[in-house]
Amino acid sequence: MKIVIMGCGRTGAALATLLDKDSHEVTIIDLSAYSFRRLPSNFRGVTFVGNGIDQDVLIRAGIEEADGFVAITQGDNRNIMAAQIAKNIFGVQRVVCRLYDPLRAELYTELGLTIFNPTTLGAGILKDALEKVEV
Repeated sequence: MKIVIMGCGRTGAALATLLDKDSHEVTIIDLSAYSFRRLPSNFRGVTFVGNGIDQDVLIRAGIEEADGFVAITQGDNRNIMAAQIAKNIFGVQRVVCRLYDPLRAELYTELGLTIFNPTTLGAGILKDALEKVEV
C-alpha cells in the first residue's frame, strides 16, 4: 500500500517505520525537517517538509495515489482538516485521524472519520491495570 502520514513525532515516526519494514510505500510529511531525525537511518520512505492541510503539499506528497492517510500531529484541528481533505477531496479510502479530545472524537466518528483517540484508550488501559486482580 501507498501511505501518506502527516506528522513525524514519536508516534508518526514509529508508524512510518513499522509500515516501511512491512514494505509499504511511505511518505511522511512534517512542518520541520528536524522531525525526520526520529526515523531510522535505513528508512526507505520519502520525507516531505510541508503543511499537510495544504492541498498542493498533499499532491506533491502523492495523496492522489495513496491507499491510506494518517493525520497524527499534536493538533486536533490540523488532523481533522487534513483527514477531511484526504477523504473528501482526494477520495483516499483509508483515513485515520488522531484526536486527543474525546468529545471531538465522538462527533467526527459520527461524521464518518476513523478516529484514534489515545485519551480514551489510555484511560481504559489504566482503569484495567488498576482493577486487575492479582492472584
